Amino acid sequence: MATYRRRTRVRAPLDEVWAFHSSTDGLEALTPDWMGLTVSSVRGPDGIADPDELVEGSEISMRSKPFGVFPESRWISKITDRREGEGYRMFRDSMLGGPFDLWIHTHEMYGDGHETVLIDTVEYELPSPLGGRVDPAAIVGFEPMFRYRHRKTKEILEDDTSTAESKTRTPDA
Repeated sequence: MATYRRRTRVRAPLDEVWAFHSSTDGLEALTPDWMGLTVSSVRGPDGIADPDELVEGSEISMRSKPFGVFPESRWISKITDRREGEGYRMFRDSMLGGPFDLWIHTHEMYGDGHETVLIDTVEYELPSPLGGRVDPAAIVGFEPMFRYRHRKTKEILEDDTSTAESKTRTPDA
């Protein structure tokens, strides 16, 4: 099994980062357009469609057609673990059906004052018969996707009003 990990510091409180990542809106906002992602359905563990929050037992059905030209793949993911503690939040989704033999994505968030450290860890196995022979190629695909996700998280959640204010302030005469 191969592992990919990306870590980013976000200038936003833990509760805001957590709330954003715990929703389907967050998933859609953080997926690059070139992935061609469509969320087909979301069901909570109670079977109710389109829950406000992705809790343990929620299932997400998606379709992806990268760059609009590659064959469409269908993907079913289930939230298999979710924890909230003092200064720490985590949820894990596992692929029930899709393009990989194994896909376990752990989203961890650590509060650090008014900032949050966001860590994505993906454990995966490429489809047999490819196995581990193509892992570097998979990482080439993961890197731009997760770089985009982390950059977009910062863009959406970071409060840049202090930066904008300092740019418009005129010097005293």
